[in-house]
Amino acid sequence: MQSSRWRLGLFTLLYLYQGLVAGFALTALANHFAAAGATTAEVGRHLALVGLPWVLQPLLWGPVIDRATPHRMGPRRFWLVLSLAVAQVCLAGLLLLGAEPGLTAVSAVLFLHSLAASLADTATDRMIAGTVPADELGRTSAGTRAGFVIGSAAGAAIFAWLLTTVGFPGAAGALLALTLPLALMPILVRETPDDQLLSLRRDAPARGAERGRLDESFRFARGLLASFRGRDAAILLAMCFAIDFGLALFQVPFAVALVQVHGWDADDLSRLQAGLALLGGTIGAAGLGAAVDRIGPHRALRGLLVACAVAFGGAGALIGAGWEPVAGPVILGLASVVPALLYVALLPTVLLASRTGQASATQFQVYMAAMNFGDVAGSALAGPFAAGVGSTLTAAAVAALFLACAVRGVPART
Repeated sequence: MQSSRWRLGLFTLLYLYQGLVAGFALTALANHFAAAGATTAEVGRHLALVGLPWVLQPLLWGPVIDRATPHRMGPRRFWLVLSLAVAQVCLAGLLLLGAEPGLTAVSAVLFLHSLAASLADTATDRMIAGTVPADELGRTSAGTRAGFVIGSAAGAAIFAWLLTTVGFPGAAGALLALTLPLALMPILVRETPDDQLLSLRRDAPARGAERGRLDESFRFARGLLASFRGRDAAILLAMCFAIDFGLALFQVPFAVALVQVHGWDADDLSRLQAGLALLGGTIGAAGLGAAVDRIGPHRALRGLLVACAVAFGGAGALIGAGWEPVAGPVILGLASVVPALLYVALLPTVLLASRTGQASATQFQVYMAAMNFGDVAGSALAGPFAAGVGSTLTAAAVAALFLACAVRGVPART
């Protein structure tokens, strides 16, 4: 972890792992079941259930990483290796569901995977916060975003095709095979030169540590609460929720409508979504990462929030003009490419806001959980909201939300 190349490589591959599973679970499967007749509400519940552990992530895993007992493998890498092993076992469980499982059963197994993967993500993010210099955060954010988006794009395209050609068991088996090498990567990279590559032994705790555990827990909780009392922290937390809430509110019903109302093929939709995500997360993210390091994450974030507002305003105008059937690819591009770039500036902003203090891992995960909660809430409410107000007003509401975040949501300093 003292080498910038190893840091960037490891973090990119770990996010590639997350992306592959997300492409399978959140895009290919969602479109597959939508084509099979699942309603927007049912698809939304699937997305919400798979995303729920990421909402609970700070409560579940932040304190585990922040207060981890020293370990021969490194306090964070031990949990990273362990959680990825459990995550792989969960993916293997998909093979036990049969040839044509119901969406509820698939959601339950992927929920268990999300529990393990969210622990791995907590350990990864804490390693980023503890090892990456401030002047490398933009490039690291671009690398992790590119890894996630490449994985999501590849996962959406590959597994959409596999679900159609070889069925669910074949797609699940391919997912397990593709993610296994990535899950093994943390074994090769040590946090410090003195760490062992693989060990189940812990270092001995300091004398008297058990007696002070209760007091330490209270101090930890007080420190965590204190970190969110400031105005900037509260605004940033609300903005993290609002961004993913707005995106899910529009993207989920629009994708279902393209398949069920406008007759799009689910495989074609998955490939288009994958290609658009790949465009924003690779070429766009690579160029933006260097710019974020040069001009600072706050200026970049504000500019991208304005760009998102313009993009959703344009999407709403196209839908309102009745061009939704023919301009579907353009609307998808407006609703996905620019928001994908947004995260390259958002991650350094959140990291800088949660880098110090005893509860830094938990603090960072609270911000991330706010985003995941926004995605879960938006997915769950997308069906009834779209049915009530329509796609045009939904796009306009999301545009207004991004504009409000640009004006009021970006902290002046962190």
